[in-house]
Amino acid sequence: MKERILKILKEKGKSLTVFELEEELGTSNLEELLSILNEMEIETSIYHTNKDKYMLFEDSHLLKGYLHSNKKGFGFVDVDSLTEDVYISADNMNGAIHGDYVIVELTSKKDLGRLEGRIIRVLKHETNTFVGEINFYKNVGKVKLDEDKVNLEILISKENSLNAVDGHKVVVEIIKRISNHQAEGKVLRIIGHKNDPGVDILSIVEKYHINSSFPEYVVEEVKTLPMEVSEADMKGRRDLRDKVIFTIDGDDTRDIDDAVSIDKKENGNYVLGVHIADVSYYVKEGSPLDKEAMDRGTSVYLVDRVIPMLPHELSNGICSLNPNVDRLAISCVMEYDNQGKLVDYDIFESVIKSRKQMTYKKVNSIIEKNIVPEGYEEFADDLRTMEELAQILRKAKTKRGYIDFDVDEPKILVDENCKPTDVVLRERGLGENLIEDFMIAANECVASHIFYMNLPFIYRVHEYPKQERIQSFLAFVSNLGYHITGNIKDNKPTTVQHILNSLKDKKEFPILSSLLLRSMQKAIYLPQNLGHYGLASPCYTHFTSPIRRYPDTTVHRLLRTYLFNHDMSPQTLHHWEEKLIFVADHSSAMERASIDCEREVEDMKMAEYMESHIGEEYDGMISSVMSFGMFVQLDNLIEGLCRLADLKEFFHYDEKSMSVTGEKTKTRYAMGDRVIVKVIRASKEEETIDFEIVKKVEEDHDKDKEEIELI
Repeated sequence: MKERILKILKEKGKSLTVFELEEELGTSNLEELLSILNEMEIETSIYHTNKDKYMLFEDSHLLKGYLHSNKKGFGFVDVDSLTEDVYISADNMNGAIHGDYVIVELTSKKDLGRLEGRIIRVLKHETNTFVGEINFYKNVGKVKLDEDKVNLEILISKENSLNAVDGHKVVVEIIKRISNHQAEGKVLRIIGHKNDPGVDILSIVEKYHINSSFPEYVVEEVKTLPMEVSEADMKGRRDLRDKVIFTIDGDDTRDIDDAVSIDKKENGNYVLGVHIADVSYYVKEGSPLDKEAMDRGTSVYLVDRVIPMLPHELSNGICSLNPNVDRLAISCVMEYDNQGKLVDYDIFESVIKSRKQMTYKKVNSIIEKNIVPEGYEEFADDLRTMEELAQILRKAKTKRGYIDFDVDEPKILVDENCKPTDVVLRERGLGENLIEDFMIAANECVASHIFYMNLPFIYRVHEYPKQERIQSFLAFVSNLGYHITGNIKDNKPTTVQHILNSLKDKKEFPILSSLLLRSMQKAIYLPQNLGHYGLASPCYTHFTSPIRRYPDTTVHRLLRTYLFNHDMSPQTLHHWEEKLIFVADHSSAMERASIDCEREVEDMKMAEYMESHIGEEYDGMISSVMSFGMFVQLDNLIEGLCRLADLKEFFHYDEKSMSVTGEKTKTRYAMGDRVIVKVIRASKEEETIDFEIVKKVEEDHDKDKEEIELI
């Protein structure tokens, strides 16, 4: 009946009374109809007007969206149908908290250039559980939430405290709302005391609802799995154990997904083998292990630990392509000509034996410096051949529009108690690029093969950026004094590539590259092929990391179903058509959660590191300028705020040029300026760092007359 009601309202194009709906439906059961209409109103598929009529919700004056609140109490609702967010004052929150899905009513179309509204109802709370520190006052526990955007005090009675004590970090669940800013709750888990080593990171992990341990039923299933490859396991597989295959990873890598091999034919063509751990052979679809892996979606990499998608017995054991042991794999062997064109390929089940577990540092020593470390002598020629092919593939990729944002990443070094000892730039050399190029090649090959078979599949999708975002970035670059010339009317990958290349030698490049990257859409998983913009790839998937990403495990499962078992029955295709929608959506959500978790841990550890360096001076660059202050990024990527209130004179803010100018001295600070700063405040708990500008580093750089020739 609900579908019929929606159809009637859509066809009529106007609101109807319950009696008019009753007549249209041809029903005489008014009580049942009112009950269904009430359900539909709660579901927000229809709207009940003040004039006692019903209309489609989408035709009403109300909107739906997610609330992003601020620790000061106000927030913004992100509404899909609007190009700008709706501002919600603290008085108009109506009990909603950060992350809630809400109904919002516009109260003014424009006020100071923004939409304003009030929250009518919370449709769905993002979560009912929170992480915080508990302290007791007269036998009542009060939990100070770690999420400062949630303006809520949670009270805990002694009987609901799990015997927590002052200073314990806890996971709490709301059991009753007392008011808009207060609730009654109970302690679900005690994470540990706030001063215990590692509890700070575990608190952030809990905040993002990431499982840090495996349930007992998964542990029991793992005990039934083999820890060695048997003859039966190898049956029907191509035996590549006599082939020179090896792995290249970071110094501290334990879960090894991928191995590579190379041959060069007499005609000059390269034969590249990418051999990926056959995780789906051990993780059977629908098993407890599979359901847990799907729920996690991804491994999470934090400063001192990895929270794996699969238990260590698999991720570091039978699935990991460790050296000198038999391992099951799915191989993608590709033949390329000397222009990087794929001329032949094969995808098959294999058994391999890696000859060596190589590290990027030692591989880079060979291909960058021609220095061969001990134990690498027999592989040096293969590595040089691989570098030849990698350069060819990268050149071909770049020609079609591949975008290299060249954004540095920080690496936080910690001691045995997880206390940060240094923050450095993560090294990236030719070896890292080589593996990236080979993995991209295999991902494209696998995706294209299934795409042209027209079968249900999961793709890694990166859509075109919105034209206005690119134009906004170009306008900003213009305001910095770089005058853009050439064809900039389209947003093809080659255009963005040209913009980046044109900015490469500018002092602000690290900041501008990051800003341009933020202008892009987010890459996600979808059961439809929409291409990958950043890679300028018409067809892409994730096939190469099944130990740490569930979509890759799913891709392996699909390859086994379609290519190896030749099962393309209507029932099978229908099963995957339905399931892949959920797998893609959930995997994208878990990827976002893991990235946010990793970034927050980094922010917290950087602030903790700076707590030990109050009063010290550092070189940095102004990364952005706001009305309240300037953010300065140090050379090791630690970022802190220089508040205008801390400066010795009043500064005028110019949003257009992203600069501030002193009223008396006329001292001007702009984005991209090099400065020396002093650390004046840092808080691990608040994840904040405050700097004070000591002096501006003057540079000979007249940019007012520079032009950027794009094409």
